Amino acid sequence: MNKIKLILILAIFALAGCEKETVIKENDLPAEIKTFITTHFPANPIIQSVKDRDGLELTYDVILEGNISLEFNRKKQITDVDGIAKLPDSLIPSSILNYVSTNYSGNVITGWELDDRNQQITLDNGLELEFSMPGVFLRIDS
Repeated sequence: MNKIKLILILAIFALAGCEKETVIKENDLPAEIKTFITTHFPANPIIQSVKDRDGLELTYDVILEGNISLEFNRKKQITDVDGIAKLPDSLIPSSILNYVSTNYSGNVITGWELDDRNQQITLDNGLELEFSMPGVFLRIDS
């Protein structure tokens, strides 16, 4: 029994240590990612694309001209967008856009992140706001 536990522990450590980043050409990006970029960032060419494998986790990291970084999950869905200027409205759910325009009319959204349970945005003043998946305001994130 101890031998089996040892083998399982070693296998877990082996998987955890399998981190591999590969720079890929724009043509090698999945079609879903290229479509997302041309839809939301048509004026921002791709500077670099990286396929990142960390154990069982697979992500695609894309850097666009204009200091915009995008992260996509293994399903090729956007999970993180960071920029230094206003993000396109087409990218942000309408309920979040409405909340920000009502409560922070002098600010713009420069970052958006999706995790398993919530969405988080960053405003140009550095304030981070957290929303539920349907876009209901939850709290100011510290």
